Amino acid sequence: MRTDITKINEKSPHTELTEGLMVFAGGTSRLFHTGEWRTNTPVFHEDLCKQCLLCAPVCPDGSIPVKDSKRGAFDYDHCKGCGICERVCPFGAIEMKEGNTNGN
Repeated sequence: MRTDITKINEKSPHTELTEGLMVFAGGTSRLFHTGEWRTNTPVFHEDLCKQCLLCAPVCPDGSIPVKDSKRGAFDYDHCKGCGICERVCPFGAIEMKEGNTNGN
């Protein structure tokens, strides 16, 4: 039996999952709120941001949206709190806080 990847969630019994060697479709974290794994949370200080956009391309989770050449608020549903964005920001516009919050 093969399980449709879009129907798998944290309550799916392991007995209904496809064996590793029989995976038939790729998945995407967009279908799951992987931000629940976070132990540290980035906080965006918009007043310090110069819109250099150095943070967006280094985010391994694509959790920093950019629209019309301006970055938006973090996508906390998918951000795993790795802190790479904080390390590349030359203006101190991103600060990591301990805990899994929504940037508060």
